[in-house]
Amino acid sequence: MKTIVHLSDLHFGRIDQAIVEPLSATVAEIAPDVVVVSGDLTQRARTEQFQEAREFLDELPHPQIIVPGNHDVPLYNIFQRFLEPLDKYRRYITDDLEPFYADAEIAVLGINTARSLTIKDGRVNEQQVARIRERLCPYADDVTKFIVTHHPFDIPEGHEREADLVGRAEQAMETLATCGADVLLSGHLHVSHTGHTAKRYKISGYSALVVQAGTATSTRVRGEVNSFNVIRVEHPYIEIKRLAWQPDPAAFATASTENFVHTPEGWARLADGATAGIN
Repeated sequence: MKTIVHLSDLHFGRIDQAIVEPLSATVAEIAPDVVVVSGDLTQRARTEQFQEAREFLDELPHPQIIVPGNHDVPLYNIFQRFLEPLDKYRRYITDDLEPFYADAEIAVLGINTARSLTIKDGRVNEQQVARIRERLCPYADDVTKFIVTHHPFDIPEGHEREADLVGRAEQAMETLATCGADVLLSGHLHVSHTGHTAKRYKISGYSALVVQAGTATSTRVRGEVNSFNVIRVEHPYIEIKRLAWQPDPAAFATASTENFVHTPEGWARLADGATAGIN
């Protein structure tokens, strides 16, 4: 059984400082096999914000799969935005824009969707899609495969801004289906959500889980409290638990738990109250 902690949208520079230490302690107590951070580590890509994010990451378990978000690209410094868009991210966070972790049970690949030419939106390109194929396709079906991006491949029902979807998603989805990608982890929306790709992408015999994380530490909440995801995997089962901040008693506590089983038709949600076959 493997455990993944999924954090997103930290936004150092605009955080609730009271949450940071309890969050680090909670993640350490969970003792995940992998920590995923799906972008927007900073609010405005300033040096001191990246330094604060680096200090926070140093307190968390390893290995870590981290990808940048649109807020990690300078907004107001035009020179840096177009000529050195991720220079500070590379210096303080990681020089690896396609981090990868794999073992006998899981494979986790990060993909950078942040771009200089857009303020908020993101996309994948042909070269990234090719590397997804190269990295994930060799793994057998009993290895649960994760893709990590900042911009989502799907959005919750009722979310009106279709532009928040990652650009060129249709092209990428064909490759993800071929390689059997199981779970797409993302952030960007500051809203927690779990869904199926089959609702948007009609690919015969294929359905992946789309898992959104809310903002873990930012004050820029959008109708939700700060939260993060804990994902437990024991093929063919997945448990997705959302831990939400409770001011009293100042701790993260379980807010929801969803269980899924992999079937020949894709991922199927288990009935409320049913538990996945995970030890």
